[in-house]
Amino acid sequence: MATQSPITTLRELATQPDAATRDFVFTQTMLRVKDPVVSVDFYTRVLGMTLIRQLDFPEMKFSLFFLCYLREGDPAIPDDPIARAGWAFSQRAMLELTHNWGSESDTDFAGYHNGNSDPRGFGHIGISVPNVGEACERFESLGVKFVKRPEDGKMREIAFIQDPDGYWIEVLSAASAAAIRDHLGK
Repeated sequence: MATQSPITTLRELATQPDAATRDFVFTQTMLRVKDPVVSVDFYTRVLGMTLIRQLDFPEMKFSLFFLCYLREGDPAIPDDPIARAGWAFSQRAMLELTHNWGSESDTDFAGYHNGNSDPRGFGHIGISVPNVGEACERFESLGVKFVKRPEDGKMREIAFIQDPDGYWIEVLSAASAAAIRDHLGK
């Protein structure tokens, strides 16, 4: 008896949301960072995100930094702190950077595991850019560390860079992502 492929099984499981989940929104992915000054600079200056909100928790000695991409035509970010918080947590695909106070100056702190060496776990976040080659030229000029350049390996037109904490970021374009499907013959 032939076994069913995992892809076929997943397609059967992929359904439209029912009324109970229709308005759910995936809001953020959290990464722990050693030094928020360095990390926020990387995500804003190098990757072009906007810092939307910072929440400090002095009693627990940590801070949260919420970043996302804003584009022309997006609604204005509210100035009122309560309205701004509501707006922030209704956005899609924000990045939440968590900083545990003191890690930036702790000489014994080795950093966080990025998930791409044993034991493997979390792998990467992804950003879509209009032109992967041009984006990579910019990253190169800014001294960003590459894990994979677009011309390396079998999967052309995608790159992987690293943030200051060693987390991987996949860089692709919508067109190259569509071509991956064609390459796989699906």
